[in-house]
Amino acid sequence: MNKHIAKFVSGIWQIHAFGEGNTRTTAVFTIKYLHTFGFNISNEAFADHSWYFRNALVRANYNDLSNGVYATTEYIESFFRNLIFGEQNELKNRNLLIGEEKRDKIQSAEFLPKCNNCTLDCTLEEMAVLKYIQEKPNATQKEIAAHIGKSERTVKTITVNLSEKGIIERKNGKPNGFWELKTNDLNS
Repeated sequence: MNKHIAKFVSGIWQIHAFGEGNTRTTAVFTIKYLHTFGFNISNEAFADHSWYFRNALVRANYNDLSNGVYATTEYIESFFRNLIFGEQNELKNRNLLIGEEKRDKIQSAEFLPKCNNCTLDCTLEEMAVLKYIQEKPNATQKEIAAHIGKSERTVKTITVNLSEKGIIERKNGKPNGFWELKTNDLNS
C-alpha cells in the first residue's frame, strides 16, 4: 500500500498540476483521497514535516543515473507509514541526502524490508480494511464496507485476498467471529 500511495502522490506532485503551492495542494489532495478510504487524516503531519514531505517527493522522482542515484519512494513511504499507521519513523531531511554511503545502502539487500506476511504490497483498499480490522477485530464485512465506503462484495473479495496472502484469518465463524491479524507489520 505504501508503495502505491507513495508512487501515486509523487506522480501527481511531479506533473506540477498546480501553478503555485504544488506541494501544499498535493497534501490537501492526499488528505481528501485518504478520507475516501476511511482514514481520519489531518493536515498536522503535513504541516509538521512540510520540508521533509516536499524533499521526499523530490527523491521519489529524482534520478542521476550517471552517479548511480535512482528515484526511490523509501522516504515518502516512511512519511505515509507514520501518517496512516502511527509509526515513529525518523523524518529528517539529512536522511534524504545523497552520498556514496547512502547509495551503497540503497542498493544493498540489508535495506529491503524484512517481514513475514508483509503489507507493503497491499492496495490502499486492503490497507483500509486492515486498519479497520486492527481497530475493531469483531467487525462484520458489512461494517467494514460502511466504514471504508465500498460494497460488501468488494470487502468480501478483499478479505479473501488478505486471507490467501496469510495476512488475516477469520476465527470462530459468523456469529461470534473476529479477525486475527497474522502480521506485526501494522503498528498502532
